Amino acid sequence: MTNATEYGTYGFRFAESPELPLCGLFAVGREREACASYRWDGLTREDGPLLLFQYTLAGEGAVEIGERKEAVGAGRAFLVDIPGDHRYYLPADKPEWAFYFLLFRPRLVMPAWEAIKAKLGDVVDLPAGSAPIRQLRAIFEDARDGKIADPYSASSHVYQFVMALARFASSPDRGQEAWPAAVRSAVRYIDTNYAGMIGQAQLAAESGLSKYHFLRTFSRYVGLTPIDYVNRVRIERSIELLGRSDCNIEAIASAVGYSSGSYFIKVFRKLTGQTPGQFREGRQLPYSRLFFDT
Repeated sequence: MTNATEYGTYGFRFAESPELPLCGLFAVGREREACASYRWDGLTREDGPLLLFQYTLAGEGAVEIGERKEAVGAGRAFLVDIPGDHRYYLPADKPEWAFYFLLFRPRLVMPAWEAIKAKLGDVVDLPAGSAPIRQLRAIFEDARDGKIADPYSASSHVYQFVMALARFASSPDRGQEAWPAAVRSAVRYIDTNYAGMIGQAQLAAESGLSKYHFLRTFSRYVGLTPIDYVNRVRIERSIELLGRSDCNIEAIASAVGYSSGSYFIKVFRKLTGQTPGQFREGRQLPYSRLFFDT
């Protein structure tokens, strides 16, 4: 028997203050619809402005966005603005539709929302174990358990969800466990042999793939070209050497794989905003390591 607490809808109407930069949580739910009368029209709703993320757990629903119709089966989500030209519903030939949904105000997160839709589209496949869905599940469970009791907690939940979705949109296959074996092998090779002369043809040969297929696959999963990844690793290692050795710039450049000190300086400045000399002189915090985005 299904536990009744697995389903439910929880609404939030915390007072909003224009002075406080908070994300407005409107409602979160986990629902199962089995009636064909279930239908929402984004042009007739009066509770906006809102942003809606709805993720199918089982069964299948449908969403129409403009003139386009999409089936939304298990593992698929749609993202729409309210009000907006969309409709979503349980088709008459489908027995049920079980889903999570999250409604929140566009204040503060609209730029990120638009960037997410630009990268993923408004209908997207997401693994059930992906970070956005784990965060959505946590919001529902905290709402069900009465743990979202003030606008600050509510805002934190919304922001974490949007950031998890934005991160997924930027690199949907970031987790190395999801990478093909050839890509994992190439990354391990670079991490170990970064100080040598590493070419893309060499990496492709190591992976057992054609050069074109290797470059496309590596960039898709890692979020960087192989050469950009090599440079990233080399600069990370050079930062360690700058902090714990007295070697000159030319020696450090050579130690991490650059044949030219001037090229090393160029790449270092591009990634860090500083020259190696400025970094070493302590014109910023004494970092042990810098982390870069993709």
